[in-house]
Amino acid sequence: MKSSRTTRLAKVVALTSSIALLAAGCSSGASKDAAQPASADNPVTLTVTTFGTQGLDPLYKQYEKDNPGVTIEATNIDTGGNALTDWKTKQAAGAGLPDVQAVEEGWLGQVMTVSDSFTDLNEYGASDISGDWVDWKVKQATDADGRIIGYGTDIGPMGLCYNSKLFKAAGLPSDRDKVAELFGGEDATWDDFFSVGEDYVKKADKAFYDQSGFVWNAMVNQLDEGYYTADGSLNIDSNAELRQRWDQLSDAASKGLSSGQTQWDWGKGQAFVDGSFAVMPCPGWMLGNVKGQVEGAGGNVSDGWDFADVFPGGPANWGGAFLTVPSTSKHPAEAAKLAQYLTNAASQATSFEEAGAFPSNLEAQKSKAVTGENDLTKFFNGAPIGEILGHRAEGVKAQYKGADDSVIQEQVFGPATIAIDKGTDGEAAWNSALSTLQELEIK
Repeated sequence: MKSSRTTRLAKVVALTSSIALLAAGCSSGASKDAAQPASADNPVTLTVTTFGTQGLDPLYKQYEKDNPGVTIEATNIDTGGNALTDWKTKQAAGAGLPDVQAVEEGWLGQVMTVSDSFTDLNEYGASDISGDWVDWKVKQATDADGRIIGYGTDIGPMGLCYNSKLFKAAGLPSDRDKVAELFGGEDATWDDFFSVGEDYVKKADKAFYDQSGFVWNAMVNQLDEGYYTADGSLNIDSNAELRQRWDQLSDAASKGLSSGQTQWDWGKGQAFVDGSFAVMPCPGWMLGNVKGQVEGAGGNVSDGWDFADVFPGGPANWGGAFLTVPSTSKHPAEAAKLAQYLTNAASQATSFEEAGAFPSNLEAQKSKAVTGENDLTKFFNGAPIGEILGHRAEGVKAQYKGADDSVIQEQVFGPATIAIDKGTDGEAAWNSALSTLQELEIK
């Protein structure tokens, strides 16, 4: 098992590097594309690959309407992890990449190791409009040579989704402002979170949060340095803060706070409507997932889900994406134009209304579409979601993401969080994670 996985990883890295070199020499299509823009007489088909719930579907239709001659063929992959596998496979094969490729923050580090295989969007005006987005989002997508390889879509400031009916039934506050106070308000800590959870479990005789993986993700993301130090060194075995948080989480799981749900499935949404758990960490983009899961399981607004302006441990960001243009695109100018459109202020406001994807575009953050009422606010009991997320975004710092950050999250600590949910001792699960880290030879 060890040698097999290592060999595959080595092949992917080698092939990816080769493709990057090939792609770097294939940018001659840019000038031709710019000289012959799409029109009814020069039709162009642009392929787009995204993942999760990004709220872009209505924008594709509008763009085709506004740009005669452009046809968009969109592919949406269910999760960021599966999208990463898809990208790595096609990147290594040197074929099949779309004109516009969505990249998740968690695997941006891997993309940056082959940044020269993406179009430098400065060639299409990115530097002139880079002030439209929060500055740390632009910096994340800028490589060491100053090339901007992606336009930022959303960011993932985090609040707490909670079920007001379950809280009330357990004798806890159900009003969102009082819930925020219950967790400690502006000074909320993870100790507060797990203490409330223990109280809930005793009173309700039910689990508190859905599963440990998402809680762990949040705990790691808000550290100044997570799996890597800011200078790019692996930072796990000797990371005292990381270990302290792991001990907190595994202790909570041992006390029955986790429902042990399967990530991204939740029993096909049933766990959201049958009272299996009462709270979960929610970045903006997760809100659309919650609404979709509840409705997919036959539930609705009456199930009581709400959104509170509080988060344990202070400001945290989970995820967010970028729209890139692989240099293999035959239509880089048209692709860059589409990527820019999909991430401008009006489009990001639409994405927020569709999916709760909180804008990285500064103008969009202040728009009425984001701060006002919409289907999501109605679903979450009238919660002022845009205002809450804007508040939760204050103080967020972009954590450095190493090349294998997402691999560590999914393949090293993914199994470990599942293990503690199933009753494995925290110490044993931590040691197992370190063994996996060595097995994968992650540096």
